[in-house]
Parts: sequence; C-alpha cells; structure tokens
Amino acid sequence: MDGLNGVGFNAYELRFSDGLYAVAGKLRKLGEQFGFADPQGFQYIDYSDLPSGTQSLKSRHVVRAATLEDFINNPNFAHEDEGEEHIPPELTLYPNYKYTEARWGMAIDMNACVGCKTCVVACQSENNIPIVGKEQVKRGRIMHWLRVDSYYEGGTENPKTFFQPVPCMQCENAPCEVVCPVGATVHSTEGLNDMVYNRCVGTRYCSNNCPYKVRRFNFLLWQDWDTEQYKLMRNPEVSVRSRGVMEKCTYCVQRITHGRIAAEKENRPIRDGEVVTACQQACPADAIVFGDMSDPNSRVSKIKAQQRNYGLLEDLNTRPRTTYLAVVRNPNPELESESSS
Repeated sequence: MDGLNGVGFNAYELRFSDGLYAVAGKLRKLGEQFGFADPQGFQYIDYSDLPSGTQSLKSRHVVRAATLEDFINNPNFAHEDEGEEHIPPELTLYPNYKYTEARWGMAIDMNACVGCKTCVVACQSENNIPIVGKEQVKRGRIMHWLRVDSYYEGGTENPKTFFQPVPCMQCENAPCEVVCPVGATVHSTEGLNDMVYNRCVGTRYCSNNCPYKVRRFNFLLWQDWDTEQYKLMRNPEVSVRSRGVMEKCTYCVQRITHGRIAAEKENRPIRDGEVVTACQQACPADAIVFGDMSDPNSRVSKIKAQQRNYGLLEDLNTRPRTTYLAVVRNPNPELESESSS
C-alpha cells in the first residue's frame, strides 16, 4: 500500500508459510535508535519525585484517586485537595448565561477508562480531522480534538497508571471567548464554545488562553483534496477545512442538530440519551456520558451529582461542563503491600 510507506512496521516479514502465528529465532540488537512522538509533556503524580522548585504543582491534581477504604471514610475526597482555592461560581466579571433550552454537558468515569483511545479514533473519523504525522507531532502540532493523557504514580518498577480523556471542557466562563478579537469563538444558546470558521484569522489567542490546551490550529494543508477515494471516507455533515482555522471539540454539534430536528418534527423535547457523541458511542467501557444538564433526571445530571464528580483545574473558575468521576481503587491488601515494598 503506497499510501502507508514509512508508517509503522511490517510484521509480515517475520511470517513464513510454515509458521504464520509462531516464529522461532533469536533477537539481537542492531545498534539503532527509534524515536517516539509523545504529545504529553507531564506525567508525574508522585510529586515527591519532581525536580526541586516544582512541588507547587501539587495544588493542581488533574487525577484524583483514593482506595475504597479511604472513600468510605471520606466520600468528599475529590474536593479536598491541599492548597486548592475554590472560587464561588457567581464570582465572575461576566454575566451568567441563561439557558432556556438544553445545556449540554459530559461526564467521564475515570474508573472505567482503560486508555484504549478508541474515542480519539472515533472523534477523528466523525469530524474529518486530518493526520499531521509523527514529525509534526514532535514539533508540537497535534490536530486531534480529543486526547487521552496517561499519568503514573509510584516507582518505575511497578507504577499505578491512570488515564484521562481530555476533550474541550466547554467552559461556562470560557477563557477562549474573551480574547478573540474577531468573535470567532462564541458561546451558544446551549452552552457550547462554538468556532465560526469564516471569522477566524489565526491569531491563536484562544489557544494561548486555554489552560486545558484542547485547541489546535491547522497551520498547513493536511487534507488531500486530489485523491478521489478519500472523499468517500469523510463525513459529509462536517466541514472539510483547508487551513488557517482553529480546530476543537464541539460535542459533535452535528449530532445535536440531528436530535433537535427530529424532536421538533415530533413536537417534543430531545429525549435523554437521544444525542450520542462519537466518543461516547465508540467507548467500549461506557466511560463517557453525555446529555442535557438542564434536565435533573438525565443520566449526566445524576452522575454529576455524585461526590466523585470534579472539574479539571477548578481553581481557575472556568466552570467546565466536561467533568470527571474520581478513581476509587479496591486493591488486594497483600498485593498492595508487596508492590509498595
């Protein structure tokens, strides 16, 4: 396949007709090096291992975890981080939005997430997101609208691993909206932080002002406009962008529109669970829940009412509508003591 030259490895070179599924032989070092492109720059959780002068990061726990015993003794553990300053939601320079219809939100159960990144692939396919390639990722250019961060706690011999999917937070007090000089990123009537492509002039102020770094600017022409069969793989309900605009998660606004049109035809409100985002649909662990937060009986509202629910970087008072359920581990005490010794 000419289109995949230089991508991955060809394992078929190790397969023979008399040993398709098992290969006998020896491995030897070639003296060569292979570089990996890692889009994540910070993965520590055990802050005692951090270099001197960086321990202040402890006040920003992105992953919150406890054992079952600790959770029973302190069910509010997800909201009691040392050094975190909680700001009242009403303390803001801007007026609060008044929603008369839906108010979309998302909750991600980090207890269920296994870090498979199926959600990333689904988001990429649904929204016609181009692939920038390994070399561009090394330069810091990442076009995915959704990423799955990995965090580690403990020593390198047997660390605890945590996975955290990070789409757009869809903030109520969105830092991206107030800095755009041309009004390209706006707050919708249903709470989405929308992007107006025709207005975007590429200042990238919104990306610089986003503390979650979930906005990507398409500097170059990543899409192949000439190959005919590529047109069949793109979602016709989502714009195919050329270059020079900011890319971000929209909670699959095209699917929300489909649900709204279907409800209007039948003269009824949108049912809970009727709108399913691409990442939610693809998640094999059912870790992602999406719905209308204005409905107290919706599944996402009930999950957000749990004590384990918390927002990322809440001390910034961005009031994200994408929130997380903290991890509750129930390890075997004997195995836990052996791994820590």
